[in-house]
Amino acid sequence: MDRAEAQPADKPKVDAHECRVIIIGNEKGGAGKSTVAMHLSVALMRMGKKVGVIDLDVRQRTFTRYLENRTRWVKSTGSNIPMPESLRVDASVARNLDEAEAEESHRFLDSLKRLKTTCDYVIVDAPGGDTFLSRLAHSSADTLVTPLNDSFVDFDLLGDVNPQSLEVVRPSFYAEMVWACRKHKAQTTRRPIDWVVMRNRMSPLEARNKQRVGEALHNLARRIGFRLAPGLSERVIYRELFPMGLTLLDLTEEGSNITFTMSHVAARQELRDLLILLKLPGLEGAEIGF
Repeated sequence: MDRAEAQPADKPKVDAHECRVIIIGNEKGGAGKSTVAMHLSVALMRMGKKVGVIDLDVRQRTFTRYLENRTRWVKSTGSNIPMPESLRVDASVARNLDEAEAEESHRFLDSLKRLKTTCDYVIVDAPGGDTFLSRLAHSSADTLVTPLNDSFVDFDLLGDVNPQSLEVVRPSFYAEMVWACRKHKAQTTRRPIDWVVMRNRMSPLEARNKQRVGEALHNLARRIGFRLAPGLSERVIYRELFPMGLTLLDLTEEGSNITFTMSHVAARQELRDLLILLKLPGLEGAEIGF
């Protein structure tokens, strides 16, 4: 991977009415992909945008269960909270690999095309592994958001780092995959993929390990060309919200029995900070009213 080529390119001017495809991707489990996907979806809808979602994690289906819980909560409470338009893409059962990939490609691209005709943003929760659907999704991204647990265990997903100097020895398997997808999209559409790595589930403590992870990520960002974003801190509230299908932005809705606290105010600010850093076309100058 050439260092000079990997620097983030200037973003092209994009029509504010054009649909933006946002892929939430990470090949490690437990990084909070579905939590990020749901909160980003609801945030955009509460800003008046039409959002479509696709769950490509055909084994775990965490995002799908989150949406099902949300639908159940709406029916039981009569609340009028925003719901995204959701399409399901299933894995092929064909035994021939070429036939299976062709079928999965058609299912995903057809679903993406349908949502793009009516939505301002399409958010895709990519599979937590190196699969055909995952690579196809990454190649379709306009914005790629990679949640990363704030530890060197998860850092290894992106690169091999010298433990003494914190210099990056070489990019890792996921970074190489993203690089191939970015190259493919640039060649086929002449448009870049804006890659944002977010430090997720961060501890509020300023531990030495946290500082070292941050330094290593900054070194890697310069090496392979992604933007670094502060993510969502580790909070019990996210685990409490999942069974109800709610997000931090729904806590003041009628029917919610969770007391809204200053911790939740701080968590909402983290979500606002993420939205601002993503610099999504169509949100320029828009007020974030939550």
